[in-house]
Amino acid sequence: MENKKLEASENPETETAVLPPQEVRAVVEALIFASPQPITPREITQVMQGVPKEAWTQAIAEIQVDYARDGRGLQLVEVAGGWQITTRPEYNDWIRELLDPKTPTRLSIQALETLAVIAYKQPVTMPEVIELRGVKSGGVIKTLLEKRLIRITGRKEVVGRPMLYGTTKEFLLHFGLKDLAELPKIEEFAEVLGEEVDVAGLKKAIEAPRPVEIPLSEEDTASEEADQSDLPDLK
Repeated sequence: MENKKLEASENPETETAVLPPQEVRAVVEALIFASPQPITPREITQVMQGVPKEAWTQAIAEIQVDYARDGRGLQLVEVAGGWQITTRPEYNDWIRELLDPKTPTRLSIQALETLAVIAYKQPVTMPEVIELRGVKSGGVIKTLLEKRLIRITGRKEVVGRPMLYGTTKEFLLHFGLKDLAELPKIEEFAEVLGEEVDVAGLKKAIEAPRPVEIPLSEEDTASEEADQSDLPDLK
């Protein structure tokens, strides 16, 4: 393949024919398989220099059709801004038995419900989650942070300046979503989370208005800036 790239660079007129279609498809499949994370369009473009985007996107479409055939244990999915070859979800129990049969991989019901509230209401603060769900979520938030399903996105400009939380790329990967725009209705998402999830409670929490919080006044902002200026310089 390296020789073919060199030939293409020496003769620009043949650059669009670096690889025949069948080989483009084989290379793309190998790249997707070898990538530890969903491979992005930018990464494919960087690796397959000289191959037109139309060629490798067509190859991906053909591979998806091939993997969609009945009886296949694998699938090619567009997830988290890229493409990834994964096992089909209907075979997850078998895969789990092979990889780690003793360690439970499921989150607790409380963690799943808290994650759902964050996913649909983000960016959201811990007090808002507690108010919406009616339960304390400090320990659950810590668990979700450790599993990298959520992250701190900043601080809310209200009194106390609580931290804001949102979902991560790992969240998209975990639930097989291309992006947040693919989040289904909560009733449908609850089916993915599990039968024990309180669907009615989640729907009520997600549709509820955010709790009223007191915004920072100019005096509060000035006071915080003064406090920051009094801190020792650690540089």
